[in-house]
Amino acid sequence: MQPYPAATSRSESRLRLRLRRFILRRRRLLAALMCCAAAGIAVQSLLPAESGGHAVVVSAADLPAGAVLTAGDLRTVAMPAAAVPPDSFTSPDQAAGRRLATPLASGSPLMQTSLVGTGLLTGAPPGTVAVSVRPADPAMARLLSPGQLVDVVAGSSDGTVSADPLLLASAVPVLWTAADGASAWPGSAETGALVVLAAAPAQAAALAAASGSGQVHLILTGG
Repeated sequence: MQPYPAATSRSESRLRLRLRRFILRRRRLLAALMCCAAAGIAVQSLLPAESGGHAVVVSAADLPAGAVLTAGDLRTVAMPAAAVPPDSFTSPDQAAGRRLATPLASGSPLMQTSLVGTGLLTGAPPGTVAVSVRPADPAMARLLSPGQLVDVVAGSSDGTVSADPLLLASAVPVLWTAADGASAWPGSAETGALVVLAAAPAQAAALAAASGSGQVHLILTGG
């Protein structure tokens, strides 16, 4: 006789009985835990990934202001939703062909405010417009950078500034500059010294008219 198999069978039967009693006694608790787990899985599936779920375009190298972007200048990285900058790009193709208004360090996110265009007016008072002027002294464009403030005066017919010059605009911000020989405002075939200013609508017409005459002088203020 070999009693071992029979003893094993009785032991397994007792174990199954204990397990059944355990489940029956705690069935409400187990049911509640299963419902919580199911709810947690459902909620998690609806949430965006904490990291790596949002594509953001950044600079692939140090890029200077005025550079015309190519897809090779940019790359895409993944960021958590909370870290994604406003007005950023999700694909390099969205910014290819655009011109940088400010330098961009390697790895820095590219935003609308980084590019020449209407994004430069972000945060400006309502109605502000971007006006391009060609200074009578082209070298002045080399001394200016975005963010500086200038006074704009109209010169005389001989290209000089009179003792009582006509002030066209006071302390207007510089949005973008192109020195002599560089490409001008995007979409324009002209080249030469160009300064783009943020001006009020009332100033825009006078600035544009004076710029056409070539008698615009820019005075750098303390800004």
